[in-house]
Amino acid sequence: MDKIQGAAADIEAIQALLDRLGVRPEQLLSTKTPRTVPTFAEYVDRVSTAVPASTLRVYGTYWRKLKLAWGHRTIDEPSHTEVKQFVLDIKSQVVVRRNARGGRTAMEHMVAAFRCLYSFAISDGYLATADNPAGGVEKPRRLPSNRYALTPTQLADVNQVAAATGNDPQLDSLLLRLHEETACRRGGALALRPVDLNQQLCLIRLREKGETERDQPVSPTLMAALVRHAQQRGNADEQGQLLRTRNGKPITRRRYDYLWNRLGKEIPWVRAQGVSTHWLRTTTLTWVERTFSYAIARAYAGHNDRRSNAGTTTTYVRADIYEVAAALSALTREHHPLLAHDDAGWARRGPT
Repeated sequence: MDKIQGAAADIEAIQALLDRLGVRPEQLLSTKTPRTVPTFAEYVDRVSTAVPASTLRVYGTYWRKLKLAWGHRTIDEPSHTEVKQFVLDIKSQVVVRRNARGGRTAMEHMVAAFRCLYSFAISDGYLATADNPAGGVEKPRRLPSNRYALTPTQLADVNQVAAATGNDPQLDSLLLRLHEETACRRGGALALRPVDLNQQLCLIRLREKGETERDQPVSPTLMAALVRHAQQRGNADEQGQLLRTRNGKPITRRRYDYLWNRLGKEIPWVRAQGVSTHWLRTTTLTWVERTFSYAIARAYAGHNDRRSNAGTTTTYVRADIYEVAAALSALTREHHPLLAHDDAGWARRGPT
């Protein structure tokens, strides 16, 4: 009896020592040398080099805030409560704008930035999944988008002002037409290269978020404008960025900011509603869906993947590139070369 009591006391003392050292019993079974847990300052820099540029563009701002506040702390130090409080603090730092949504987007990105960072930490063996302090932190519920399709009159106003004002109306008009025809995102436009232009079939190769790639039909008029732009402003580098300023410098997202700020000064409702390039995407896709079908709108938007909130039915109603070209042809009132390659005829495709 004394031996049993003595053994229990020894186990209790050992457990207390392990708790004080922050070591779990199962870690003693490992033959590997324990890894030194990095600080946030060290690990953010490490992860920043391991993620795609698109991911870094979204999370970079929030990781910098994390380094500034917790740079000296090890990544396994904060508790779940501290992470949750950090996310709430980000909300209070948001600059209030006309189209602000109460800091929800900033909170959502901060949670996602934490999750991304800790997913690397778990993969690298610094943390167990059960010890992830960001694992149970929920993202705020998204509010319905306040974007809507612009009317033909509004769209005409935007294009007219863009073509008549600014320091490079030719570039701005080209940008607007590109987004109106293709419904592409800013990232897709900025990633365009001369080599991505298929002049024969009037297709451009779009590379957008999620490292997706697709061929998107464009009108002969837009294709000619893109080719002319590349010849006049490019540096003969087929792999270089296509869209450039008059001095040949590649444009950045700031060009879009400049464009919409200028349009907002000239058109009151643009400023009041916080209209941006994404509104053009909404406008085009809404027209395609109303005029053709939901399946064609999904393909037009580049959503032809297996991940869908619309259910498994979308597996059987996926539209192809010929149908997208037909929708574009109706939108621009220009014949598209791809339609001549559709021997069955777009209008006659499907069951008879």
